[in-house]
Amino acid sequence: MPGPPGDVDGGAVAQPGGGTEYVGRSPGRLMWMRFKRDRSGVISAYIVAFFFAIGLLAPVISWLYGKDPYTRYGQIREGLLNEWQYPVAPNGGISGEFWFGIEPILGRDVFTQLLYGIRTSLLVALAVTLLATVTAILLGVAAGYMGGRTDFFIGRVIDLLMAFPNQLFFVAFMPIVVALFVADTDETPTWVRAAAMILVLWFLGWMSLARILRGAVLSLRELEFVEAAKVSGAPPWRIIRKELLPNVVTPILVQSTLMLPNFVTAAAGLSFLGVGFIEPTPDWGRMFATGATVFENDFTYMFFPGGAMVIFIVAFNLLGDSVRDAFDPKTKR
Repeated sequence: MPGPPGDVDGGAVAQPGGGTEYVGRSPGRLMWMRFKRDRSGVISAYIVAFFFAIGLLAPVISWLYGKDPYTRYGQIREGLLNEWQYPVAPNGGISGEFWFGIEPILGRDVFTQLLYGIRTSLLVALAVTLLATVTAILLGVAAGYMGGRTDFFIGRVIDLLMAFPNQLFFVAFMPIVVALFVADTDETPTWVRAAAMILVLWFLGWMSLARILRGAVLSLRELEFVEAAKVSGAPPWRIIRKELLPNVVTPILVQSTLMLPNFVTAAAGLSFLGVGFIEPTPDWGRMFATGATVFENDFTYMFFPGGAMVIFIVAFNLLGDSVRDAFDPKTKR
């Protein structure tokens, strides 16, 4: 039961006979209680959940809205684009029919473009985050627990990969990875570009978390409960799974919540530079690339994808800070 105000570690429960019993709370419950008291964290969680919801429900919302992100409405209907292929109506063509206006030149609906762009970016970033987290857990924990040559080899690999200039590597290797799937003369399917982006971003995205987990496991493996498990004859895999992993959940969750928005911006950057998703795939980065060419005549088009990304990145970073503070209340922002 919840304790009195200000009580964090336990609650005093009155007994029928007049006595008092102190009931402790699990670390997970304490973390949840601290997180709920952080208003910015709760609001950020709702915003992040909203973005994921509209991304997953993009086809349903598009069906209810009555438009899709691929039809060139401005080119098939007269009166929507002027002779310079910009929206005739003010504010980028915003109206009751086109809620966020229409895209210059091609005349597609901006609202559905943004919905599917959010879906594309979040799915890629989520896949990269999961792969990078699993890789970091496997290699970081193995290096910290095994030590010796294993630690030395994994540590040198991490140092080598962290020396790579990330952005230049992403831009340079995207065409190479795509070429592994299709020939240069063939049209590249969208799933191939998505797989290539995931592989490239994952390749240089797991090292920071692996180094953190290595350091945490190095300090944990010398403690009494790990030594007791070794003396009892427990195999290394069981010690890692039962004794070490539960004690490194905090850095895993915190770093994962900070990694995902970084992968969102990295994936958008690749599409912006022309080596990620291309037409007609809706994507945040591709929308930025279009907005960069038309912003002088139609600033409204850049406003919606730019505003959506800023809100998402800020909310996710605040969520990561709140999760970190909930796990470790001694940290200060």
